[in-house]
Amino acid sequence: MAVQSKLLPPGYTSDRSIKRIVSELTTIYLRHRTNISRTVYLTLFVALINRIRNAILEQKAAALRQAAARRRPGTGTTEGEATSRKKVEINREFFKNLLRLLKIVVPGWQSKELRLLISHSVFLVIRTLLSLYVAELDGKLVSNLVRGKGKEFLIGIVWWMIVAVPATFTNSMLSYHQCKLSLQYRTRLTNYIHNKYLSKMTFYSLSALDDRIKNADQLITVDVSKFSNSLAELYSNLAKPTLDMIIYNYSLSRSVGGEGLFFMSLLVQVSANVMRVLTPPFGKYVADEARLEGEFRFQHSRLIDNSEEVALYHGHEAEKDTLDKGYFTLIKHVNRILRRRFYHGVMEDFVIKYFWGALGLILCSVPVFFKVPGVTVDSMGDRTESFVTNRRMLLSSSDAFGRVMFSYKEITELAGYTSRVSTLLDVMADIQAGHFEKKLVSSASTEENAAVLGSRGTIIEGEDIEFVDVPIVSPNGDVLVRQLSFSVRPGEHLLIVGPNGCGKSSLFRILGGLWPVYGGIVRKPPFQDIFLLPQRPYLSRGSLRQQVIYPDGVREMRDKGVTDNDLLQILSTVEIDQIVDREGGWDAEQEWRDVLSGGLQQRIAMARLFYHAPKYAILDECTSSVTLEIERIMYETAKSLGITLMTVSHRRSLWKYHKNILQFDGQGNYVFTKLDAERRLELEDEKEEIDLQLRAVPEIERRIAELTA
Repeated sequence: MAVQSKLLPPGYTSDRSIKRIVSELTTIYLRHRTNISRTVYLTLFVALINRIRNAILEQKAAALRQAAARRRPGTGTTEGEATSRKKVEINREFFKNLLRLLKIVVPGWQSKELRLLISHSVFLVIRTLLSLYVAELDGKLVSNLVRGKGKEFLIGIVWWMIVAVPATFTNSMLSYHQCKLSLQYRTRLTNYIHNKYLSKMTFYSLSALDDRIKNADQLITVDVSKFSNSLAELYSNLAKPTLDMIIYNYSLSRSVGGEGLFFMSLLVQVSANVMRVLTPPFGKYVADEARLEGEFRFQHSRLIDNSEEVALYHGHEAEKDTLDKGYFTLIKHVNRILRRRFYHGVMEDFVIKYFWGALGLILCSVPVFFKVPGVTVDSMGDRTESFVTNRRMLLSSSDAFGRVMFSYKEITELAGYTSRVSTLLDVMADIQAGHFEKKLVSSASTEENAAVLGSRGTIIEGEDIEFVDVPIVSPNGDVLVRQLSFSVRPGEHLLIVGPNGCGKSSLFRILGGLWPVYGGIVRKPPFQDIFLLPQRPYLSRGSLRQQVIYPDGVREMRDKGVTDNDLLQILSTVEIDQIVDREGGWDAEQEWRDVLSGGLQQRIAMARLFYHAPKYAILDECTSSVTLEIERIMYETAKSLGITLMTVSHRRSLWKYHKNILQFDGQGNYVFTKLDAERRLELEDEKEEIDLQLRAVPEIERRIAELTA
């Protein structure tokens, strides 16, 4: 024996000692397996509770900081667009905004969206169960192949093809549900935004009184669509992987033991946390990209809207530089995102595909090298079947976990879209509550003007129009008139004159309900009793009939008892009844802004005024492109209809149609008095004659000097 022991290799004894130690440790572990498992699971539960507690404390602290920074209602100043300065993160604010949007897109328990979600969830469960059955079937097929059982192998192939029918149907239904959900989300959200955007003049205030939202059109059309697609995709890409992980991990724990699965999950979690720390803020990148896309689109829209002016100034080179700058800023940001995605993708693929794959192979080998309670693998076929089935489930579980990890990037992108859409809703809510924020570049920063902008006046509904100590403020915050007082009674037509920038347009915006009242008292009739005719009238898309009755529709016209013959009579009053035959009848639809000349457009606007016949009409240079005869017909017809006129014009021919005059001097002063048209014409003629004489004085003095030389 001594000789035999000397002939044994040196490491043989140490190998036997290691095996003995491993065997003893395994025996001890199996003896106390229940207690060890309970300890591990209890530790995990306590860690989870502590993590939730820390998260709640952090979010409470963030909420307190946000509440402390909240500003009081009023008109303030901003640093720029709201959507550009918000930091996009997956935090309490994101979940709060997402829940708010979810209540809009899924309004109730009986909504179509909830039924689609339930149906989608059912198909997700069916797909997971089918995948689990396919994994077991795959293991049996390989086992029968290794054992050489041809009949059982062919039966397995038949079952494989049978399972393919419900599997393919389920996959198609999942894609259908995802697209349908996206469409329903967008429909709900778009309808909700349209109701808010087109009520209480929000669409006007959003662009004129507040500059937190620069591109509302892009937010409503593009970002809402992207949010809907992202939300629908996220549910599918997050719900199924989560369900797969639960079912596959449960099945794996029965095959390889819960302890091995736990330690592998622990390593995966650690590596996942490292990846999360190293993941760039893709949500912020997406929000910035959407903002830059909107700015680039806005620059093109601005060029189209002002193409004639740019062409007259030959400013195409300057506009090209502006467009190129906007495009290169966008492309620079997109290239930055691509570089970050590249480095992040390399790290993500290595960890998910290879590192986690190696851990999976080790886990699948546990039943082969170690005895797992409740699992019997006696023959080579059993081992093969167990390994293939476990590996299939592990690959599916790893794929599910990988999709969960990838979904974090999708969640950050969803956070970007959520932030932009929520910002739009928040700004619209502020505007409807009377809170505006605008970057002011005038004297509004002075203490006196700031006090005016921070206060609000009183609006009273009445039969006439009266302003009592109302400040008139320009769009950029200049106080043009500190206290304006005047009144307009029915039949007392008012002429308003003054230089540009004196406050005439701001006065009309207050009367139209577009502008806030910064002080004093305004009494005015309801909105439907005031009608505004601008110098360049708005012609909507639609038929010729709709141009005359705008903003009424055909149904409202019929309800008023108005017929096409009545409309034709109105057009004949302004001498454009021939346009009905020339353009193809009342139902002809064209781009009327391009078809009709400026004079015809102003006549259409006057016909629109005669159709509505309001109590008061605000005429802002609305006869600048028509003849004096047509102007006379317009004013006399309006007065015969009982319409009280408030006219902004410097044409002397209009003075005789008004009783009062409100004259601004452009220096913050004004005069409101009776208008004697004849006397004023005499004074104006005398003034012009004196001006001519004064201009001749230098020439007379020069001639006198020549004669006396």
